[in-house]
Amino acid sequence: FSPGLLVVAGSFAAFRLLNRGLERLGPPPPSARRNRWKWRNIWTSLAHSVLSGGGALAGLSPCRFYLHPEMSNDLVGTHPPGAHSLVAVSVGYFIEDFVDMLCNQKLHQSWELLFHHSVVIICFGIAVLLHQYVGFALVALLVEINSIFLHLRQILLMANLVHTTCYRLNSLINLGTYVVFRIATLAWMTRWLFLNRHNVPPATYAVGTVGMAIMTPMNIILFYRLLRSDFLK
Repeated sequence: FSPGLLVVAGSFAAFRLLNRGLERLGPPPPSARRNRWKWRNIWTSLAHSVLSGGGALAGLSPCRFYLHPEMSNDLVGTHPPGAHSLVAVSVGYFIEDFVDMLCNQKLHQSWELLFHHSVVIICFGIAVLLHQYVGFALVALLVEINSIFLHLRQILLMANLVHTTCYRLNSLINLGTYVVFRIATLAWMTRWLFLNRHNVPPATYAVGTVGMAIMTPMNIILFYRLLRSDFLK
């Protein structure tokens, strides 16, 4: 039994417990009480983003690239200590979030996120099971830096705090980190995959290419929605 699968199972259980225990820590505001599960879901997602995004940023710091320059060219077998566990933790979270949405939200409202989570679970699951491409998956987790501000935006919306300085400031940071940690990261990953296509097995290359082909347009559409909602009205 793979130790990585134990981490995935433990992560799923931990995020499930966090989700269930959130209301004991503090009740949602009146504006969010009609959608309690969503309030819990967003806070759980925020916890994952802080953990995984922060861990990825620490693991892929410029200092590490300086000390281990081979990481920039060979993300197949070289990765920082703890990276495999961090990716496994993320798989557990995405499975938990998938189940949470499936149980609490209508399919026509959540199909985009369910589709997104399915792609991530497959791609990250390969890294966890094969102990390969973990560095590549760690780069993908840099996207979670932006997700912190995406989740904060949802929390402020649900708390009816749209017309506040805090929401405006978060919108600016959200858009900035979206470009740096989401669009630029996915572009770098696509470039790496193309340049290393001869070193990656055909099946894995196909999964990675399909994953990038799905994620890139989804993120461009989301960027336009955010821009239109927060700045172009």
